[in-house]
Amino acid sequence: MQGSEITRRRERSVAERLHAAAIHLLRRLRRQDDAMGLTPARASALSIMVFGGRVTIGQLAQAEQVSAPTMTRLVVGLERDGLVRRQDDPDDGRIVWLEATARGTRILHEGRRRRVEALAADLATLDPAERETLAQAADILERVLADKSKSKKAEVRSQKFGPGRGRSQGGRMAGKER
Repeated sequence: MQGSEITRRRERSVAERLHAAAIHLLRRLRRQDDAMGLTPARASALSIMVFGGRVTIGQLAQAEQVSAPTMTRLVVGLERDGLVRRQDDPDDGRIVWLEATARGTRILHEGRRRRVEALAADLATLDPAERETLAQAADILERVLADKSKSKKAEVRSQKFGPGRGRSQGGRMAGKER
């Protein structure tokens, strides 16, 4: 086996291990979400608004990879429970913005705090060198994700508006991923 093949196999193995670990980590932390009283789908949609800002139903459906009618039903429930509010766009009557209410924001922040505390408790059982290694790995993953996010946003802008052009909408890039 040649060196490049060994390298590709090792990279694939690392990718598979990271993928599995990420899934197991999120499943473990998701147990903390029961206290929010939200289904995973509702919590996920609400988190986009809490941590990403206001969105339209279309943007929310795209981010969650579901149809607009499915997202509409989910938003109606969130709205009924006082977690989300609709706001007409003052400049374009066809646009309705969705944003988290103070209650929705509080519930999501408390849920995030519980998740982070649970993970911090797990990390506290590691020795200092292992915690430092994980801190370095987190830095690397953040950089990889930021690089991919930048290239994806540029690709979306180019497809929608042509090369080098973006249309601002309320201080946000139209079609912005959350």
